[in-house]
Amino acid sequence: MGDVTATAGTYGRLVGGRIRADWQYRTSFVLFLVGQSLVAGFEFASLAVLLANVDALAGWSALEVAFLYGVSGLAFGVADLFISQVETAAVHIKAGTFDHFLVRPLGPLLQLSAAEFAPRRLGRSVQPAIVLAVVLGRLDVDWTAAHVTLVPLTIASAVVIYGAIWVATSSIAFWTVETQEIANSFTYGGNELTSYPIDVLGRWLRRAVTFVVPLASIAYLPACELFAKPLPFGLPRAAAWAGPIVAVVAVAAAGTIWRTAVRHYRSTGS
Repeated sequence: MGDVTATAGTYGRLVGGRIRADWQYRTSFVLFLVGQSLVAGFEFASLAVLLANVDALAGWSALEVAFLYGVSGLAFGVADLFISQVETAAVHIKAGTFDHFLVRPLGPLLQLSAAEFAPRRLGRSVQPAIVLAVVLGRLDVDWTAAHVTLVPLTIASAVVIYGAIWVATSSIAFWTVETQEIANSFTYGGNELTSYPIDVLGRWLRRAVTFVVPLASIAYLPACELFAKPLPFGLPRAAAWAGPIVAVVAVAAAGTIWRTAVRHYRSTGS
């Protein structure tokens, strides 16, 4: 328990230092924050244009698709704020500076996350959060205690799943440095994909995002429960509540991949 407290304290101090450093340049901070919010706004605008021209998308109404966008976008934004910095591992490996993270009394993953922490990235979460807040008040859902609980539980699980995907895909850099595009296809591409019902995908891809890369658990499966829609591939209704279990499994898998990758690291020129 003492080690966990000490680690959390060290991480908190490093993040606090980054926040204070960013706040020294207030204009830059605000402009970047606004810019991130506008980018998210443009993403939703493209979705809104699509939904304005169709009555439903694979059987999902505009409000239901907006719910998917809000949950996925908010979770992605939070994960982006806290864990996306791990993708800079490739830069440090190429420059030979990853060694610095191995000689300090804090895990390299936490060091990477803290060293590149940028509170300005919070702007990415603003637009999805607003959309979700508006949509929740307009959806025709039987808001039982269980359904009310499912929404924050889904968002928290989705944050963890996105974070695990970021760690797992960024670990590839230890074997082949030029991996940014591969990682982005799973993270940013995954966020784009989960903003829509997976019913629009081909059967093989629906299976992949349900059973291989757990993107369906981020928003789609819980939404099926909320909107009383059938789950894909004959899955039981309980699968809609499996987000926390999927998150734990994803973290365990990502942790194993990361530790294996770090052990594989031999420093520049070796």
